[in-house]
Amino acid sequence: MGQKINPLGFRLGTTQNHRSFWFAQPKNYSEGLQEDKKIRNCIKNYIQQNRKKGSNRKMESDSSSEVITHIEIQKEIDTIHVIIHIGFPNLLKKKGAIEELEKDLKKEVNSVNQRLNIAIEKVKEPYRQPNILAEYIAFQLKNRVSFRKAMKKAIELTKKADIKGVKIKIAGRLAGKEIARAECIKKGRLPLQTIRAKIDYCCYPIRTIYGVLGVKIWIFVEEE
Repeated sequence: MGQKINPLGFRLGTTQNHRSFWFAQPKNYSEGLQEDKKIRNCIKNYIQQNRKKGSNRKMESDSSSEVITHIEIQKEIDTIHVIIHIGFPNLLKKKGAIEELEKDLKKEVNSVNQRLNIAIEKVKEPYRQPNILAEYIAFQLKNRVSFRKAMKKAIELTKKADIKGVKIKIAGRLAGKEIARAECIKKGRLPLQTIRAKIDYCCYPIRTIYGVLGVKIWIFVEEE
């Protein structure tokens, strides 16, 4: 039988780092995890709601803009530092956006004795991030573009980034067929069994009129 494991969790402590940095007593550990989940969900919901207001834009700018690659949370005694790594931070650079997001987070977290410090970091190479590629494919499929064409175009976008390999897999009712199936496209090397290989991975659901499609993307960044 094949043994499957998340590529990110498999490499924690070697090429991948934790995205939450804090310590807690065992009895308070579950509360800390729930608090982190509320923070991440609140930020993602804020981005999605504000993107819908300005959705009448061109495909290249809308399909990959304001896509969060990951969120880092660092907790101190009296301060919670939230670092948002985003592809194209056009939305969060607007006047009052950070203050509005901070108010929403305080309502979710109920941090009376803690201060919230939100920082925005722009990703240097957006098309090196699997989340941005997945969002691009989702935008194409929702606009009735062929899934094969969308996958090939996503592979072409990775040429702008310095990577060694990429693999894209889409599963579900592709092209509206009655029987679900999976299609895969790969370019370059992808050593999933090697721990020293830094691999970025994401699993992204796409809701279409035919049902939910699942997109998985592996990107082989470098090898230590």
